Amino acid sequence: MSGQIWLSPPDVGPLEESYLLAALRSGWVAPLGPEVDAFEREVARHVGVSHAVALSSGTAGLHLALLALGVGPGQLVVVPSLTFVATANAVVYTGAEPVFVDCDPATGNLDPVLLRQLLADLHREGRTAAAVVPVDLFGSCADYGRILPVCGEYGVPVVEDAAEALGANRSGRAAGSFGRAGVFSFNGNKIITTSGGGMLVSDDADLVARCRYLATQARRPVAHYEHTEVGYNYRLSNLLAAIGRAQLHRLDTMIERRRRLREHYAKLFAAQPGVRLLAEDDHEANYWLTTLVVDRKSAGWHAGALADHLAALQIETRPLWKPMHRQPAYAGARALLTGAADRIFADGLALPSGSAMNESQIGKVLDGIETFLGAR
Repeated sequence: MSGQIWLSPPDVGPLEESYLLAALRSGWVAPLGPEVDAFEREVARHVGVSHAVALSSGTAGLHLALLALGVGPGQLVVVPSLTFVATANAVVYTGAEPVFVDCDPATGNLDPVLLRQLLADLHREGRTAAAVVPVDLFGSCADYGRILPVCGEYGVPVVEDAAEALGANRSGRAAGSFGRAGVFSFNGNKIITTSGGGMLVSDDADLVARCRYLATQARRPVAHYEHTEVGYNYRLSNLLAAIGRAQLHRLDTMIERRRRLREHYAKLFAAQPGVRLLAEDDHEANYWLTTLVVDRKSAGWHAGALADHLAALQIETRPLWKPMHRQPAYAGARALLTGAADRIFADGLALPSGSAMNESQIGKVLDGIETFLGAR
């Protein structure tokens, strides 16, 4: 499938190779090392926070952040229903239960009105959520200007799942800097990648120290191996951190390439009735994925038909996240729903958005879409 155009493949090249080779030649090939330390400092500086912990995945970051906040069995954690399953899984790892809340239909992000309703309902029941985990969906920050005051009113800490949003902003403030902690993912298809990896960021020094301790098997600072509680093997490799540092240096350029690609899509669909880009008015996103929502009655076609057409041309697209309340693993979980996430899942489609796409590939995708639209 040499001619295949992928949704969001890694964008790596000579700079990443040089960083990796230098790390390898340094002899620091085991987990941790100077590249990890530098990567943590650079990400923290980029986000505008005081501390960062490089980890094996974004999921590990969510798990540790919740543990550091004291989340555990018998407690409830609020999670958007429209997200990747890792957000909910991290809650379950602690022994707590996720409670799902529907999304703002314009952005796909957590609906602040529903969040207030849920926290008020819990208050009337004599309960309080242990945490709220908003998700910056597809690289567009949630509405923290409304979410944070609601959570503050009810005394609920916020852990920002910014897995998809490094480089995005909200009102000039960087993704990952909202709430008690923020978490990024550096999985292979993210805006930057370390192959696999993640980062927890925060201004809370005690929380970060706790997460760092738990991430290194909760080893006590003594010469022999001593553990007074259960920890986790969650730290990032020094070699992978070297790749991440090179990627971070190129982040602004990669975001700009994705932004230009999104503009191509916006122009292509501007005159199409019933078709809109999710979070189309967000000019502070990182444009990780450009996602469409198609009203099949107004458009005269459905998102799946476009996906099939592009697949025949070896162009990958992807349905949007299946809501958590529809996942068999979370059947029966408490949820506050309006149907917005269901509609986005049924009518949504992610288009090729990678910063490594060349002009020929971009032209092939745009031509394929134009051919599809022209036939209708």
